[in-house]
Amino acid sequence: MMSDLNSGPYQGQCLCGLIKYEVEEIEQRMAHCHCSMCRKFHGAAFATLGEAKSDNFHWVAGEAHLKTYLAPNGTKRQFCDNCGSSLIFLSSYDTVELIEFSLVTLDTKIEVKLDANIFTNYAASWYEVSDELPQFTEGRDNPEKS
Repeated sequence: MMSDLNSGPYQGQCLCGLIKYEVEEIEQRMAHCHCSMCRKFHGAAFATLGEAKSDNFHWVAGEAHLKTYLAPNGTKRQFCDNCGSSLIFLSSYDTVELIEFSLVTLDTKIEVKLDANIFTNYAASWYEVSDELPQFTEGRDNPEKS
C-alpha cells in the first residue's frame, strides 16, 4: 500500500531542460541496477531507477527530443537528443504499465527509499556494493540473492 509521502506531483528534467516530466505517484520499488548496459548508459557504477505507473507519468515539455535506443535484448532506453541525459528504461517484457525512470533527473525531493541492488552479478569490478540493501544477483524477481 502506498503512503501519502509517495504522492506528487514530482517534477524532473534532462540536464539541458528541453525535456520535462511530471510523476504523480512513485511506486515502492526503487533500486540500484548494476547491469553492464545500465552502467554504460548512465556512465556510472550503477543506475538508480524508480518506477511509476504509466498513468502517473507525463511528459510536460520536449517529448520530441526524446530518443530511444533499442538494445539487442529488447530493452529500450530513452534519452535527450540534445544533452544525452538518461531518462527512461523499458524492459523487453514490459506492457508499458510501469515506467522506470532515472531518479537523478528528479528536481523534487522524494520520501520513498531504495529497496534493492539488482543484477549484482554484473557489478563493476572496481566498485563494492556495500550498502545494507538486499542484493539480487539477477533481477529482483529472481529468488537468488548474493
